[in-house]
Amino acid sequence: MSGETSVGTPVPEQGAVLPAAIFVIKGMTCNNCARQVREAIQSSPAVESASVQLDFGTARVRWRTAPDIDSVIKTVTKAGFEASILPPAKNEAVAATAATPPSSHASDGWRTGVMVGISCTIPMMVCDWFLDAGMEPWFAWLSFVLAAVVQFFSGRRFYSGAWRQIKRGDSNMDTLVSLGSGAAFTYSTWLLFNGSTHGHSYFMESAAIITLISIGHWMEGLTSVKAESSLRALMELASQTARRKNPDGSETIVPVDDIRSGNLIVLKPGDKVPVDAIVTEGGSTLDESMLTGESMPVEKTVGSTLYAGTLNRDGNVIAKVVSTGEGTALAQIIQAVTRAQNSRADIQRLGDKVSSVFVPVVVVIALLTALWWGFAGEHALALARQLMPFLWNVHFTDGAMASAIIHAVAVLIIACPCAMGLATPIAIMAGTNAAAKRGFIIRDGIALERAGKITAIVFDKTGTLTKGAPAVAASELMDVNATKLAAALARRSNHPLSQAIAQLDTADESSTGRAPRSARAVPKMELGHEDSKGLFSGKNLLAGFDISRTPAGAEHPAPPPDVIPLINWSEIRGSGLQAQSGGNTVRLGSIAWLAQSGVDVSRSTVFVHKWADEGATFLGVASGNILLGVFALKDELKPGAKDVVERLNKSGFKVFLVSGDNATAAASVARSIGIESTNVFAGAMPGGKSEIIQSLQKKGELVAFVGDGINDAPALESADLGIAVSRASDVAREAADIILLRNELEAVPEALQLAQETMRVIRQNLFWAFFYNCLGIPLAALGFMSPILCALSMGMSDLVVIGNALRLLRWRRK
Repeated sequence: MSGETSVGTPVPEQGAVLPAAIFVIKGMTCNNCARQVREAIQSSPAVESASVQLDFGTARVRWRTAPDIDSVIKTVTKAGFEASILPPAKNEAVAATAATPPSSHASDGWRTGVMVGISCTIPMMVCDWFLDAGMEPWFAWLSFVLAAVVQFFSGRRFYSGAWRQIKRGDSNMDTLVSLGSGAAFTYSTWLLFNGSTHGHSYFMESAAIITLISIGHWMEGLTSVKAESSLRALMELASQTARRKNPDGSETIVPVDDIRSGNLIVLKPGDKVPVDAIVTEGGSTLDESMLTGESMPVEKTVGSTLYAGTLNRDGNVIAKVVSTGEGTALAQIIQAVTRAQNSRADIQRLGDKVSSVFVPVVVVIALLTALWWGFAGEHALALARQLMPFLWNVHFTDGAMASAIIHAVAVLIIACPCAMGLATPIAIMAGTNAAAKRGFIIRDGIALERAGKITAIVFDKTGTLTKGAPAVAASELMDVNATKLAAALARRSNHPLSQAIAQLDTADESSTGRAPRSARAVPKMELGHEDSKGLFSGKNLLAGFDISRTPAGAEHPAPPPDVIPLINWSEIRGSGLQAQSGGNTVRLGSIAWLAQSGVDVSRSTVFVHKWADEGATFLGVASGNILLGVFALKDELKPGAKDVVERLNKSGFKVFLVSGDNATAAASVARSIGIESTNVFAGAMPGGKSEIIQSLQKKGELVAFVGDGINDAPALESADLGIAVSRASDVAREAADIILLRNELEAVPEALQLAQETMRVIRQNLFWAFFYNCLGIPLAALGFMSPILCALSMGMSDLVVIGNALRLLRWRRK
């Protein structure tokens, strides 16, 4: 992706994309640290969003207002970490190379500490456990030296992290580890320098605690990299070079950052598409599976869109660049996945509340444990021995002071706030990565949570259940110029129904009412100078209107000339198109709208009823109050639509259909795919779809709406969960909670199933984190868990949470 600057960046004009900034963050040691940094940065009023890359040790910040570097640095410092802004040149370099995996990972630092810890800890274990040298003076001094190396080398991360937290008046897992290992080492050192070289020291325990927990962090880093595998795969799709076609016809390979919108690029077989572009010459098939999850190659011809990151398979193509850098679909997908991974679900609040008070509570419990064993050791020992038959045999430490310190250390070490902190975000990370691999994007953790609770699913018809590319199946023409006028009106609109009318070839028309066989574009006609943008839902709303006949003696207006001048062209959302031509108001739109506008539509009744039984949609063209012709348009169902509905019904969802079509047409589609007639809402205007969603919600349903196009944006917003299908309009994508990149409806139940499984994993992780601590802390306080065993258990608790989340990467649709 293209580089971005931050320092001294002027405020862009409204509507422009604010540049991002990259900060170097020091002091992050685990995913919990990364989460704290991200939350700290996002608390700045100037920040729109932030993503933290633990592997890189960086944070990427997107601004809501003018960049405020000082604010971000202050919030990160207050959180207990260090932050500095990259200079513009380095910032650009990091942004440009962000798509490549790092040469080293955050886990590499832990690996070094682990190697040192193992090298020092294993000799102590061998001498103590196998050579029976635990009581020898030389072993005490050797243990002191080896443990000191571990403390000051492998343990410095824990101590520096704990110190940063203390400075900000807070605490975390580093605090517990530092207190536990430091207390064991300090007590043993005190014994050694007071001449107690023949007694048992706890140097081995202090070193083993740091070593084992470092191993846990190292493995956590490795598994977290796997959890981000799909996001990394997306990043690796970004090409670093492009073959640019120069004005003189020559070709030059240049860095992708040098490519600008409007440039021509050349793609040869095997090339990776570097930017989004439109084919201007040639043709090929492209592999888009890495981006959309669709395995079949996609045919590309002149006018087709090419997406950055996809692979040109077998043809030579020249294409015009339309989007570069962060404007490409690939970059937007990466941003969406990153945003989802950095988001929070409501269920995470429980873990956050417990984690915020967890460390102070554990410290208090450890102090109480020390006082109990130190001043009431006989009572503590008696209780432990009563429980021993139900648990396991334990050799208790001799001496009140040693017992107090060792059991308190065990309490500090076994406690694991990391597991609670990771339970939700690691599952969201794995779930969103699994979704991206399968060709759909879940916007954030809240959307993921909602998706797991949905009870009803409402499908829009056109473009969602159907292909969204209707064609004229039949027509009834009352005037020889009807098709020509309809095509002239339709040519300016982008709506699929308008496009179908605009493609009619007047040369193939006949007065028999048959639709032309050719789909060739009609000759360009002279239109008015005015412009208009927007989409309309030109669907038949015939039901409910009184259709009266034309008064006797009404004269037919003069037919439009071969060149049809249109002025005051406008698009009436949800109804149709109208303009002025030859002194008359000419219209193309739904039969109901034409009737409301005073057009006599009675001549179309027989034709409409005949084709309505086949699920056709109707557009009429009129001049003044005279109907000139009616077109029946049909849209094929998408492959697999029936199977998807059947699967959703079997899964217990209530499935509904909403359509702007008349009741007969909507019922025909519903019947063919297995939706009950009572669950069909026909004749729905764009605003009416939102009202339908709200009516279902009032009945207690949690509703997902599946749709596309600008008309569906209000419904997507109103629904508990909005799902935008492939090639949905930008507005619909912005309003949606789940975006399907695949052109397959099968992704809908798959997305819902994955969301449900992710929520199940989150609940399992939270249960394990609470269960582990509720069970482990009392056992440690009673003396049934040694500090070494506690360190091993604490590291394993993190791995259990992460490993459980990683199951989502191997999830398969049921």
